[in-house]
Amino acid sequence: MNSLAKAEILFESLRDDTPRGDLVTVAVSLYNYERFLRQCLDSVAAQKHSDLDIIIVDDHSLADASIECAGAWLAANASRFGRASLLRHLENQGLAQARNTAFQYARSDSVFVMDADNEIYPRAIARLVAALRETACQAAYTQLEFFGSEEGLGYADVWRPESFRQGNYVDAMALVAKAAWADVHGYTHIEGGWEDYDFWCKLVERNHAATYVPEILCRYRVHQNSMLRTETVKAARGLCVEMMLRHPWLRLKSE
Repeated sequence: MNSLAKAEILFESLRDDTPRGDLVTVAVSLYNYERFLRQCLDSVAAQKHSDLDIIIVDDHSLADASIECAGAWLAANASRFGRASLLRHLENQGLAQARNTAFQYARSDSVFVMDADNEIYPRAIARLVAALRETACQAAYTQLEFFGSEEGLGYADVWRPESFRQGNYVDAMALVAKAAWADVHGYTHIEGGWEDYDFWCKLVERNHAATYVPEILCRYRVHQNSMLRTETVKAARGLCVEMMLRHPWLRLKSE
């Protein structure tokens, strides 16, 4: 899980060296998404929750100017954050390790996870922080809005561990307690996707709980290269088998 050892810091700005209890780190996973990155980061900067850090982890992008775009945006917007950081993997390690790198580097007690092609509405972080504060849960999530090449609502619902038996219904865009992430040993790379599903199953197995905020606050971009359209769909049968090997209590249909 120590992906931080294989990363370099390309940008770091520290405005406030005294983290407070309501500090949230926004962890943005980046891989060849220059064309979407500014919209994603602008949505983070527009958050009504004031006490934010941001960590962008680039998983060794080579196909576009993702690194340059991220560095320029941080240089122009660093004053919005207590700490603003850009980390780059020295080699491609996959989405799970990009998230683990951010969690390892975060100095806050909770981390909001998102990918660089997605966006959040201004109230998102504030509502999730309030939800965690009001419950004894270790994660909080909202309803999704699909946008881009498809429009519609996601499938999020009230947290019920038994509901994961038939499939995943909670997206990665969520506020997660760093202690819970550490307790389940972070995200695990799964060839073809479903790292998010695996992460939620590990939380269930360790008796951690999440709380659902029934508001449309997170936006999932559907496009040609999104996980919804590519590797995950093609590998669905094998992924079902893999997940049931990892979590024998699941009851997935592999055909």
